[in-house]
Amino acid sequence: MNKQQLFEQIQLKKSFLCIGLDPVLEKLPKHLLKYEDPILEFNKQLIDATHDLCVAYKPNTAFYESRGVKGWETLVKTWQHIPKDQFTIADAKRGDIGNTSAMYAEAFFNEESSAMSFDSITVAPYMGKDSVSPFLNHPNKWVILLALTSNPGSQDFQTQQSNEQLLYEQVIKTSATWANSDQLMYVVGATKAQEFENIRRLAPDHFLLVPGVGAQGGDLAAVCKYGLNKQCGLLINAARSIIYASSGEDFAEAARAEALALQQEMEQLLKAAQLL
Repeated sequence: MNKQQLFEQIQLKKSFLCIGLDPVLEKLPKHLLKYEDPILEFNKQLIDATHDLCVAYKPNTAFYESRGVKGWETLVKTWQHIPKDQFTIADAKRGDIGNTSAMYAEAFFNEESSAMSFDSITVAPYMGKDSVSPFLNHPNKWVILLALTSNPGSQDFQTQQSNEQLLYEQVIKTSATWANSDQLMYVVGATKAQEFENIRRLAPDHFLLVPGVGAQGGDLAAVCKYGLNKQCGLLINAARSIIYASSGEDFAEAARAEALALQQEMEQLLKAAQLL
C-alpha cells in the first residue's frame, strides 16, 4: 500500500485509526479458553468487529514470540485474517547489522519464506543507515522509524542535546536522506503533543504512527492540531482501550463501540481540516 492508497482508505473510512493487537492470554475473556487457539480467536473476532472503522492493524510481535512456535503460528494466522485493504504493521522494533536486518526483513516481508507480508515494520535507528537499509530495499514496503516515543524513558536519550539539536531531531533529519515519505514513517508518541509542531517542521510530508491515545492518556485533538498534513499524515494507534473494553462475551461488541467513538471523533477532525 502506497501513501496515496493509504490516504484514500482514510478518506473512505473517515478514520485514521490503527488498532494494536497485543493480546495477553490471562486477560482474554474466559469463554475463549475453550478454543484450540484462544488468542487467534480473540484477534479474529476483534478484526471482524472493527475492520470498517480503522485503516491499520499493528500486532506487537513480542506478544506472539513470547509463546514460542505456537505464538508465531498465531501471528501468521492473524496476519492472514486481516483484510487486504488494511495497512499492516509488524511492531517488531528491529534493527541490527546489515545481514541480520536483511533476515528480519525476510521474516516480516517475504510471504514465500515466512507466510507473512506486512506492509511495514517498526525499526530502531540506533545502529544507523546500514541497519535500516535492508528493510528499505523491499519495494512497496515501509519502515516506521522510532523517533520520539511515549514512554517515560524516552527522556534518557531522545530529547538530549546533540550538536545543537535534540537527538530525535537528528534521527529525523538524517534518516530523511535514506528514503522519502513514500517509504518512511516515524513513531511519535501522543503524550508528546507539544512536539508535533516541531516534528512537522522536520517531516512535513511523512506519516506518523502515534501510540499513546487511550489507555496512555494522549489527547487526540491536540495531536491533530499540529500533526495533520495534506494527506492526513497520522495513524493513531489504540490497543488496550479497544481490545480490553470488556472481559465478557460481549468483548467484540465493546471493542467496536470504543473504535466507533474514536472513528467518529476522527471524522470530525478530518472535516475540520478539510480532508474529507
